[in-house]
Amino acid sequence: MRTPRQSSPHSSRQAQPDSRDQGEARRGGPRHHGRNRQKPGGPYWIAGVHACQAALENPHRTVQRVLLSAEAQDDFTKRLSVPLPSYVERGDKARFTALLGAEAVHQGVAVLVEPLEAVAIEDALERPGPVLVLDQVTDPRNVGAILRSAAAFGASCVVMQDRNAPEEGAALAKAASGALEVVPLVRVVNLSRCLETLKQNDCWVVGLDAGGGRLEGSSLKGRRAALVLGSEGDGLRRLTRENCDEIAGLYMPGTMESLNVSVAAAIGLYELVRAA
Repeated sequence: MRTPRQSSPHSSRQAQPDSRDQGEARRGGPRHHGRNRQKPGGPYWIAGVHACQAALENPHRTVQRVLLSAEAQDDFTKRLSVPLPSYVERGDKARFTALLGAEAVHQGVAVLVEPLEAVAIEDALERPGPVLVLDQVTDPRNVGAILRSAAAFGASCVVMQDRNAPEEGAALAKAASGALEVVPLVRVVNLSRCLETLKQNDCWVVGLDAGGGRLEGSSLKGRRAALVLGSEGDGLRRLTRENCDEIAGLYMPGTMESLNVSVAAAIGLYELVRAA
């Protein structure tokens, strides 16, 4: 998010299921959370204790496989509020590396999941809290970190376009650290039309960018806010800016002129909720 300038993040590569293991994908029978239908993107591995726990505890998530190391199984089982599936596979270091890649930080836990089903913006707005709208934020790690902040500050949802936004996948889920399971990630075709929908549902749409006044939660006088954040490099697009009720920036008295978009989202959310 540009305030006023934003450095470009490094690209991120998702770990993909090993093709040699597809025939084993339903060994012992997968545990299905919610409806099971074909979703864009296909199944992917979630790694790490927090993200895997949240996925298994999410009733709307379809889990195909669970991979645990011998060292992690007892502690992980104690953390879960649901029974551990009967089809758990035991994995050693070589097995995790073959499935997730050598760079994955898995803590001895990984689950193969289907992407979550789509959520309509109207349904997501039934949840309380501010709304986050991402205008072509493309790095999955940034989107995951934004979801984590959204969960921490009680946001109702995070909205992205179908195009120019990352698919749900391993890097996004890892960065979200379980927040992907609790905060709806809404995808829309037309962002400007979505902003109009937010206004019709009594949201005050604030574009977070340089050139506006200072973002102050107390000035909203109890109105529900939708905070719009621009891309990592270029900030808000012109049409997006024009469809906001106001443009506001973050108070930054130091020497840095810009923040990572996920950091800006966290600060913006804090400013919105602290005055509530």
